[in-house]
Amino acid sequence: MTGSVQTVNNRADAVHWLAVVVLLAVAVVGNTYWTGHYLLARVLLLVVLAALAGFLALRTTQGKSFAGMLKEAKREAERVVWPSRDETWQTTLLVLAVVTVVALILWGADSLFGWVIHTIIG
Repeated sequence: MTGSVQTVNNRADAVHWLAVVVLLAVAVVGNTYWTGHYLLARVLLLVVLAALAGFLALRTTQGKSFAGMLKEAKREAERVVWPSRDETWQTTLLVLAVVTVVALILWGADSLFGWVIHTIIG
């Protein structure tokens, strides 16, 4: 019984993906073909076709799993503990100080090596 259900789902997914590809192809070709026409109408048509293609893509098995992953990612992002404004400033200043010190060290090493090479070569 599950084999026939799986086959029907695979066929439905294939039909949905074919419709998505056709819709996106129509959007690209239509936008290219009607370049001289009113821009707002072309943009609205592209948005409608892309939304319809996205809706159909989310109706597939892969689309449903993708939507589930996005929901889980949103839940994880809500649990993140963000730094306070003071912590952000302190970290930023520390990074700038370290970058400045490393830049000075590299500049000094480059100057030293340049002087040594210039002295040897003449």
